[in-house]
Amino acid sequence: MRLAGKKVIALVDEEFEDLELWVPVYRVREEGAEVHLAGADRGKKYMGKYGVPAEAEYSFDELDSADYDGILVPGGWAPDKLRRYPKVLELVREMHEARKPIGQICHAGWVLISAGILQGVTVTSTPGIRDDMENAGATWKDEAVVVDGHIISARRPPDLPPYGKAFCDALAAKV
Repeated sequence: MRLAGKKVIALVDEEFEDLELWVPVYRVREEGAEVHLAGADRGKKYMGKYGVPAEAEYSFDELDSADYDGILVPGGWAPDKLRRYPKVLELVREMHEARKPIGQICHAGWVLISAGILQGVTVTSTPGIRDDMENAGATWKDEAVVVDGHIISARRPPDLPPYGKAFCDALAAKV
């Protein structure tokens, strides 16, 4: 339980990629961390692309990044919605400034792009948004997982095992 006492935000919105939300959430919980699902509306059930629901325990506006040790951003189509909420971008920027682990997979890079935190960062993502990532100033690599400081990125569901481990490692190392 090396993550006991740690708290993580997991962002949700409609059409998140089911595995890209739930596998990291369970992985972090297995190591002892507390994970709070956050959406635009507390108590709303958001549906994943493949029909797995996720109920928001908190609204974005209720969260204070100072109370958390890391943040997980799932892929799917949810990131295109998540990036439109000023509070989501604020939370991501604050996590970045505090150098707290930020996990992003697949299309989740869109949220980091909109938060303006990728200049000079080495990342990966689904190849479909490679140009977006590079245009935001990132160096893109076609690798299962890329760790650049506190930013942990992965491409797609087959990369979930090393992604989950890398995120947990970063969270455990953060004092």
